[in-house]
Amino acid sequence: MTFWRQAREIARKDLVVEARTSEVVLMTAPFGAAALILIPLAIGTDAPLLSQLGAGLYWIVVLLFGVLVILRKSAVDGPAQTDVIRLLGVDPAARFAGATATTAFLLLLFEIILAPVVIALYNPDLRGWPWLLLILPLTAAGLALLGTIAVGVTAGLGTRISLTPLLIIPLSLPLLLGATQALEGLRLGRGILPWLVLLAAVDLALAVAGVLAARPLEEATA
Repeated sequence: MTFWRQAREIARKDLVVEARTSEVVLMTAPFGAAALILIPLAIGTDAPLLSQLGAGLYWIVVLLFGVLVILRKSAVDGPAQTDVIRLLGVDPAARFAGATATTAFLLLLFEIILAPVVIALYNPDLRGWPWLLLILPLTAAGLALLGTIAVGVTAGLGTRISLTPLLIIPLSLPLLLGATQALEGLRLGRGILPWLVLLAAVDLALAVAGVLAARPLEEATA
């Protein structure tokens, strides 16, 4: 099997598991929506303030609950499943690409589900909204790449559930900054090209690092 076919089969396997469990749609997304609903109750009902803070709060919820999506994906492949994939001779880089593609899709789905909640509760300025078609996938891909690398680093450790978020959250700050400032730039009518370049550069750097580190990480946890 070619590299891309291996990656496609890994992604398809993970999507089949998610389709059977629907954990992102039925569990993680409702909790994320509940967090967005509770925040106005805590800070008050000042409409201008909520409209100004809406974009930042949205990305914080995406980041925090996106970690749950990443951890849920890492829990799918136990030691037995990992050993089978190794015995089948799947390229570690292809496995990384397939797992990242699935996680990115689930994170993008999570972002899309939360978007109407933010619009309804916070009434944000939707000026320049077509740029979201680029900002949302870039952010989802970056978080997915970072999460897949973090899962690979902590694989085989008994404390990986607690260590993985500690790796993801600090390293995701460039993604959070780029996504938040891009939406802020749209709201204020400013150029957002530098922030889009930042998101794309982070994604590219993580993709290269993940592909290069896939085999050494797998051998380290073998």
